[in-house]
Amino acid sequence: MAVARPGPAELGFVEAAPAWRLRSEQFPSKVGGRPAWLGAAGLPGPEELACALCGRPLAFLLQLYAPLPDRADTFHRGLFLFCCRVPPCCAGLRVFRNQLPRKNDFYSYEPPSEDPPQETAESVCLQLKSGAHLCRVCGCLGPKTCSRCHKAHYCSKEHQTLDWRLGHKQACTQSEYLDRTIPDHNFLFPEFEIVIETEDEITREVVEKENESEIIESMGEAPEEELDSMAKHESKEDKIFQKFKTKIALEPEQVLRYGRGIAPIWISGENIPQEKDIPDCPCGAKRIFEFQFLDIIH
Repeated sequence: MAVARPGPAELGFVEAAPAWRLRSEQFPSKVGGRPAWLGAAGLPGPEELACALCGRPLAFLLQLYAPLPDRADTFHRGLFLFCCRVPPCCAGLRVFRNQLPRKNDFYSYEPPSEDPPQETAESVCLQLKSGAHLCRVCGCLGPKTCSRCHKAHYCSKEHQTLDWRLGHKQACTQSEYLDRTIPDHNFLFPEFEIVIETEDEITREVVEKENESEIIESMGEAPEEELDSMAKHESKEDKIFQKFKTKIALEPEQVLRYGRGIAPIWISGENIPQEKDIPDCPCGAKRIFEFQFLDIIH
């Protein structure tokens, strides 16, 4: 039986979007803000969302709606990427999966409407439909509560302290004001929608041919001794980086590359993992590459 080859990569581009398009019921792909969790089951807790190096809470970076329609339990499936943004650490990266079958207790069986909802107020949801409360700062599970009002939830002491300093101290005993207040903290990344488009294979081939023709023409203009010297000094590292630049140049605004089983594009030859370096899934299966985030958001 022939093994199916991976298709072309799906490329992600950031665009501004109204708040309603980034809510959980729209099954968004997005950067920044608070995570739009699909359901409460299997959500990471504070211990899982602590940086392994500095111990502070990780920040939500992006989520990708990546369903697997051939499986009933992954009809709705989101991948969530978190990172540490505390200098000089800025190192920890973790990915979590949140999924639901098509028939569930929270969302319609039919696809969501493309029209905006009737209500126009832009509100932050700090409680899942399952009833689970979320941290006012980061939008992750909030098992801790304010000891005074018992209404504000937090994932950690760090975020409770931050919220207290930036407004909760004044709003703590005013329940109506507390419910209306949208927490605004510098802990979050700016929020944008990730719009997905399929990589154009034809354009890629044309650009690569144009690059090749430019190289051939330039070779005719350079002295033979200079070309020999350049060839001797060209390293494997140079070739890897050149391949990366050529690939990205086709769509320089891309921030994401997605495709189950496709090959990642490496920017450097250092620390490229071998198959033996990649741990198996807890179920025992081999892990496969699924997406690549390009850190070019400013």
